[in-house]
Amino acid sequence: MASPSVSSKASFDSAQGYYDATRRVALGPAPSLEGQRRADVCVIGGGITGCSTALHLAERGYSVVLLEAADIGHGASGRSGGQILPGLGTSMATFEQALGKQAARDVWEMSREAVALTERLIERYKIPCDYRKGYVHAANKRRHVNESKAWIADMAAGYDYHQLEWLDRQALQQHVVTDAYAGGVLDHDAGALHPLNYTLGLAAAAQRAGTAIHCGNRVTAIEHQPDGRMRVIANRGMVDADYVVQATNAYGEGLVSSADAHIMPVDNYIVATSPLTPEQVASVLPTQVAVSDARFVLDYYRLSADHRLLFGGQVSYSGHQPMLLDWRIRQRIRYLFPQLRSPAIDYRWGGRLAITMNRAPDFGRKGNGLYWAQGYSGHGMAFAGLAGKLVAESIAGQAERFDLFGSVKHRAFPGGKHMRTPLLVLATSFYKLRDLL
Repeated sequence: MASPSVSSKASFDSAQGYYDATRRVALGPAPSLEGQRRADVCVIGGGITGCSTALHLAERGYSVVLLEAADIGHGASGRSGGQILPGLGTSMATFEQALGKQAARDVWEMSREAVALTERLIERYKIPCDYRKGYVHAANKRRHVNESKAWIADMAAGYDYHQLEWLDRQALQQHVVTDAYAGGVLDHDAGALHPLNYTLGLAAAAQRAGTAIHCGNRVTAIEHQPDGRMRVIANRGMVDADYVVQATNAYGEGLVSSADAHIMPVDNYIVATSPLTPEQVASVLPTQVAVSDARFVLDYYRLSADHRLLFGGQVSYSGHQPMLLDWRIRQRIRYLFPQLRSPAIDYRWGGRLAITMNRAPDFGRKGNGLYWAQGYSGHGMAFAGLAGKLVAESIAGQAERFDLFGSVKHRAFPGGKHMRTPLLVLATSFYKLRDLL
């Protein structure tokens, strides 16, 4: 990998940036698939969903082939902020309205299971991904304070969740040294990790369990065969399988039309500063918690294992890098932490995730053999791992938990393929304006 740019000129690109430069997990051979193969299950996509699905199926004794168009962790799984959070990308009220109160409680408990599963997989497979507990949801304005306190009360009373601690402005300063926030919520169960090393760790575990991983194989079609099996056609080969799992999230357009309509690709951007000194760490994030704020277009940040400030935010729905992106992120860092005096930026990178209209994940299946799990809406680092486990359960004949999420109704984004992006940009402009009020 080329040396990172340290100038003020923006150099965001599709590379994993800092994460790629600090990978610590080596995979076994993952050559491009040539010719034709037969397997019980073909998994499309080498992110957390795909690797977890492959791992859990292989451990159950299924023969599994995983096809990845680029490299393992190429998408959001290897480029995100690395947040490991209970909950999902929407409030629990969304699930209460869609499924009822008791089923919503089951959803919440599964989101907690997703965090516990992440921790268990890290420990079991000794994945060196720098996992650290502690996460703050910061309140930017007075209305966020009231909303945060109501959230704490609702989660305790309705979901028996008591890991949320309110921090007033003074208490918050013990964790996040800035005057920008009115307070915050410390979630003792949440945390963050190195996303690429975690994803690579899952892939390596799946290989050891017997999964055949092939990189550089972009899937172009899924065909249903007369004998009931499916054929997955890639650019250099094909796989015949009883079951197919589409785990491509924002990268699978055109494979399953019924899944395509439910998600919108979104680009997000992160920078990594030069390593901070111990004095700077103490002056910014003394307890080294991860942080996100309460705005619609939010900031999220944390310290890396080598004490760089990893700072993410901004958003693009168009597929094009926003104007003045480098300057915007620098301005946010200066606003929050003027004491850093504009630290040098060593790495810049972008990543693509998928959102749904209601920000709940979209699980589905077509017939008895084609599955998908997608649309985590920024909450996929933990939950995608559980999604893979639920897909494996369903293929093995225990579909109740997968089908619970599959029963959540999803609307297509308005405007169709060509107008949905400008309409979403227009709607986002409203929420950006609301962030300022």
